[in-house]
Amino acid sequence: MEAVNPLAASLESWSRAGWQDGVQVDDLDELDAIIVRTQRSVYELIVLSCATGDVLIRGGRHFPRFTPVRVVGSSGWGTFLKRLGIYRGLRLELLMEDRRILTSPVESAEVQSSALSA
Repeated sequence: MEAVNPLAASLESWSRAGWQDGVQVDDLDELDAIIVRTQRSVYELIVLSCATGDVLIRGGRHFPRFTPVRVVGSSGWGTFLKRLGIYRGLRLELLMEDRRILTSPVESAEVQSSALSA
């Protein structure tokens, strides 16, 4: 009997996940807003570039006013990263200059389309 590689099994599960309980920044339009609720904070994000994940963010203890950051994606337990994604149960990873910021686990992410994209 062949041994199962737990890392490969986890990676396979990760890549086959439905990814329906969240938002992909690269699927949005510029100036769309995303309201992200985590276990500890609420954040408002305004998309500046869907391709790169550049946003303005406000909320939580790090962002009392709108601040430019890059959404790197969502990760679980410091292992895999869902690039440019914001998904329930995972931690949102942000990059501000050279500083990486991890939120508490995401509880919800809701898109509010920009009036300009209508």
